[in-house]
Amino acid sequence: MIDVYIGDLTPGTFVINVKKENEWGIGQVQSSINNIITINFENVGKKTINPKEVELKIININGTN
Repeated sequence: MIDVYIGDLTPGTFVINVKKENEWGIGQVQSSINNIITINFENVGKKTINPKEVELKIININGTN
């Protein structure tokens, strides 16, 4: 089950791909158009993702809530 609301995936939001966290690293949302999210990941570059098919987790890189 994916618990990230697509509306929360706005440009600038930091995320991880739960199944590829170590491989892809942290990503930053670049755009969100028609439920397709473009994310720039630190280890693999830009990926176009359908968040209904890929489990993403929003993270806070500043360490505060």
